[in-house]
Amino acid sequence: MIVKRVADLARFSPEKMGKVDIARGETLFIGLNCFEAGQEHAAHAHAGQDKLYFVLEGEAEIRVGDQISSASHGAAAFAPAGVVHSIRNTGSGRLIVMAVLAPPPTAK
Repeated sequence: MIVKRVADLARFSPEKMGKVDIARGETLFIGLNCFEAGQEHAAHAHAGQDKLYFVLEGEAEIRVGDQISSASHGAAAFAPAGVVHSIRNTGSGRLIVMAVLAPPPTAK
């Protein structure tokens, strides 16, 4: 699969963070987390699963463990398995974040 502009796949919801699956393999998952202004993905952790956030568009505050940092286009954050992490749209516009997880989440 080749996608020239991943951010064009983003889908937003006024009620909560939007999610878009981009690719799922046996060992890796890639998706988008799509935030309207003020939306967030609450603090959580994944047992046995590493996560990488990569900001495609917008302004964010990302927490990984005890670290909290502002992030914008091109910034990345890595949350190893078991480490609490969260992300919040701090800008006035939309936020699009690529989320890469290994191994992939189980289907619900």
